[in-house]
Amino acid sequence: MVAVLAPADRRDATPCLSTGRQTVTGKEAGLGDEAQIHVVLEATGLCINGGGNHPKAVNKASFTAQGDFPVQNGKADFSLSVTAVFQPNCSPPMTVAFTDVKVTDTTNNLVKSLPGTF
Repeated sequence: MVAVLAPADRRDATPCLSTGRQTVTGKEAGLGDEAQIHVVLEATGLCINGGGNHPKAVNKASFTAQGDFPVQNGKADFSLSVTAVFQPNCSPPMTVAFTDVKVTDTTNNLVKSLPGTF
C-alpha cells in the first residue's frame, strides 16, 4: 500500500500584539493496519513591518508542533498548530506571517511542503 499525505492548509495568521497562529489540517490515506501516525508541523514565523518588508533575523524564528493521530479504516485525520511568539513583540502595525511550512509523517517517512507565505 502507498500512504498519501494530503494536508489541507487552513491558516489563521492575523495581526496581533505578540502572537500569530498557523494551523494545518489534513488526511492521510492508505495506511493499512497501523494504529496511529506521528505528524510534525514545522514553520518559520516572520514579523512583517507595516511597509510589507521582511524581518531582521531577530524577528524571524522556527516553530514546531507534533502529535500522534489514530488510524481508522486505513485513514488518519490530523490538525496541528504553531503559535509564533517574538521578542521584541510583533506589535501592530506589524503582522505575523508564516513561510517554509512543512508537514512530516515520521511513521511512514512522508513529507509535504506547503509553498508560499501565509
